[in-house]
Amino acid sequence: MGLAKTEMFTDQQNEIATYAKVFGHPARVAILQHLFKINTCVCGDLVNEIGLAQPTISQHLKELKLLGLIKGNVEGTSVCYCIDTEKWSQMKITMFHFLNQDLSKKEDCC
Repeated sequence: MGLAKTEMFTDQQNEIATYAKVFGHPARVAILQHLFKINTCVCGDLVNEIGLAQPTISQHLKELKLLGLIKGNVEGTSVCYCIDTEKWSQMKITMFHFLNQDLSKKEDCC
């Protein structure tokens, strides 16, 4: 299997692709939506809310945390997760600039 060759692309292109990958799974979207709705929760709450197994939820949380969109604080034997508002704002700016590109109003090109 070949390498992704991410070094061939700009930092911004790699960043946008990483965001797209994270949003490419509906469970991660559901986790983010739930965190926005209730502000903070533990993995067990997400298991009950979303209906996936705990290890599956944990893996999705790991992906979101690696990207920095969420953060977790240890509370006793549990980790309490919430949206990292600073990283979320940065992501919104990056994605806005990418998604706000428009084709010129010229004739069809194809």
